[in-house]
Amino acid sequence: MKPIDATNSVLVLVDYQQKLLPAIHQGAEVLAQAVRVAEVARELGIPVYGTEQNPRGLGPNDDAIRQRCETTLSKMHFDACADGLLELLPLDGMKAPREIVIAGCEAHVCLLQTALSLLAADLKVSVVADACGSRTARNHELAMQRLRQAGAEIVSVEMVAFEWLRSCTHPRFKQTLTWLK
Repeated sequence: MKPIDATNSVLVLVDYQQKLLPAIHQGAEVLAQAVRVAEVARELGIPVYGTEQNPRGLGPNDDAIRQRCETTLSKMHFDACADGLLELLPLDGMKAPREIVIAGCEAHVCLLQTALSLLAADLKVSVVADACGSRTARNHELAMQRLRQAGAEIVSVEMVAFEWLRSCTHPRFKQTLTWLK
């Protein structure tokens, strides 16, 4: 297993929607962790994409997420790949990311189904567990177990950040560190 490569990564943030977050177990903390990983990605020049499940019914993503995403995909399928996520990601060409760092809600539904499709597309998938949420802690736990069994790496915000940085000599280390303290 190799560390996550910043030059080969994108971050996908799944369904941090205003009407959904209040029902998520520890939703405020999940959102805060998603913002942290998004800020680290942006600091390091890693593209950030968002998805919104049925935005007419569940509203848009929280502004803290929406403003950090380069693009937000509206979708009706639970699996964002079924509504065009793979086509949205720059997967062709010289700088094609082959590693997807992903987090979102609900971990056992939209996040899970999207991550499974990304794995099926032969992409390396790292799931940021502390930035994922479900209405119950048990559903979150089961989603992480299933994703690990399917071949995804289960990581934390700090694991991702320090793997992307690789060294304290990274030119953006000090700026990135402010998001990790």
